[in-house]
Amino acid sequence: MIDTASHETHTATPVVLTATFGPKRDGNAWSFRAMRSRLTRRDQSLYPKLSFSIGLAILCAVVLAAMILSRAWNDFAEARQNHYDIQYFRQVLDTANLISAERGPANDVMSDRTDAALKRLAEFRTRSDTALAALAAMPEVPVLLHDHPIPPELLGAVTESLAAARAKVDRAATVQGGQARLKAMQEAIEAMFEVSDNFRAVTTARANQLIGHDSGLSEPVLIGQMLADLREFGGRIASEVIAPMASHQPIPLENIIDARRDQGRIYQIWHMLRGQTALNAMPDLARNQAAIDRLFFGVGMDMVNAIIKQGKDSSDYPMTATELTRSFVPTMKSVEDYRTAFLDNTVSRVAMERDAALRLLVIVALATSIVLAVLVGVLLSVRRDVFRPLLQAHEEVIGLAEDRPLVARRDSGSAGEMTRLFDAIDILQDRMRERASLTSELRLQAETDGLTGALNRRTLDYIAQNGRDGLPADDALALIMVDLDHFKSINDTYGHLAGDRVLIETARLLTREAPIDCVVARFGGEEFALLLSRADLDQAGRLAETIRSKLQNHRFMLSDGQQISVTASFGVACGQRGPRDWRHLVERADKALYRAKSDGRNRVSIASAVLARRAGVKDLQRRRA
Repeated sequence: MIDTASHETHTATPVVLTATFGPKRDGNAWSFRAMRSRLTRRDQSLYPKLSFSIGLAILCAVVLAAMILSRAWNDFAEARQNHYDIQYFRQVLDTANLISAERGPANDVMSDRTDAALKRLAEFRTRSDTALAALAAMPEVPVLLHDHPIPPELLGAVTESLAAARAKVDRAATVQGGQARLKAMQEAIEAMFEVSDNFRAVTTARANQLIGHDSGLSEPVLIGQMLADLREFGGRIASEVIAPMASHQPIPLENIIDARRDQGRIYQIWHMLRGQTALNAMPDLARNQAAIDRLFFGVGMDMVNAIIKQGKDSSDYPMTATELTRSFVPTMKSVEDYRTAFLDNTVSRVAMERDAALRLLVIVALATSIVLAVLVGVLLSVRRDVFRPLLQAHEEVIGLAEDRPLVARRDSGSAGEMTRLFDAIDILQDRMRERASLTSELRLQAETDGLTGALNRRTLDYIAQNGRDGLPADDALALIMVDLDHFKSINDTYGHLAGDRVLIETARLLTREAPIDCVVARFGGEEFALLLSRADLDQAGRLAETIRSKLQNHRFMLSDGQQISVTASFGVACGQRGPRDWRHLVERADKALYRAKSDGRNRVSIASAVLARRAGVKDLQRRRA
């Protein structure tokens, strides 16, 4: 053993080293490269010209096809975007309708606070909240489409005003007394009007976005807004008289003026809608127009007019506020049915335009693809059937000559001559694979020890003398000679199979403990060698001591279950790479090993011829070999 300072234990993954002996085939490789260069120059005389001509023709055909397809694609993309936009705009209009419809049950609760009225109001509020939340959420925009997001501040204003209006409705429902109740209900109703006014800004913003994207959507968008206003202001007319009726007070002049103004608006809107001849041509809309004239503008408006006439100077109304709400709301269903039918028809029409554009796109794409495919097929037939097989055969032959792996073979063509050519190349490839396999096996047998799998003495000599991995010839080396102590007694006591097992495990232990760039070899018999590049004597000595300690503590398991301990003696020396220096290095390491064995075995001995130059640097116990 050596007396050293704290030393490290180097563990690393084993390295597989392969040395090639004998002269390299530089001359053969040069001749292959020269031949390949000449053949390549010949191929390039015609192949680039043919490829350029074919590529130019294909490029022209592709450009022409792209020009035709781009127009069809733009039409389809625009129709698809319009379908998405009109569906989202319908969602906005539906939300506006839900907010307006919430006034009906709110009027009922303020007029007569019953459990049924409260339950109905809660349901309508939930529907409004759900619709507003859906608008505020980020929509899932389909691929290749864009969205026109609603400004958050607009929705925020609607949400805030809606919460305030609902609070006023709830408070008005609890107020008793004539004038106090009238004032509270009127404030709540006007607050609900304000919510609808705020949401009209959302509808207008969305409409402007759609029309700005495609002016073709202006007609359905504007008509949709007009129908939303028809329903909104139609409902406001009845709401103007609800508060006086519920509080048993005459209708204030301001309410009458607002009601008449709203009537003027809806009559003007309806006059403009009836003037749209395209709407009258649709059977569903024509039927709904008649229902609106009969129910809403007939029964509904007559009912409101009678209430206003009676309530100008008297609070003796012909019906209660709850009865008015329940009688007037059904007349507005015809307006909602008309709006729904119009939106359904608009979405269906835009969807048909999208589908028609898609069909046209598919037809144009198929037609241009067929024409392009025929053209490309004609242009590539010569290249595919003649030039490509020949060039592929040329590449495979050169690849075999240069020992390169062949790529997966493409179709060699239907010609029998090409098939026979590639069959011959396959036969040649199989023969060369067999030769390479045999060469690899022979090289493995020549470079490694058959029992332990470590490198053999011949490989170790070659690496030490000639270097590897581009290391210079004068690279500094450190050699550690390892000799198992009393190995013959193991063979005599436990048998040669046990001795072989000890040798195998020892080789594994050495490989495991050695640095990654260390060469581990079986030197002969029970001797092993570790060769380190660019390592000084201190490093080699510490490594030897580490391995000695590991080996001493290792237990070798025999086939019969017995465990035995084995020790080893180590000789360490340093030198230079090269044939002459290698012989001297082996001699010094062998002498150091002999000294370790003569001093009692199971210890590390360092060649003093090298250590003398390092005296005073490390406090080591040295012995002259």
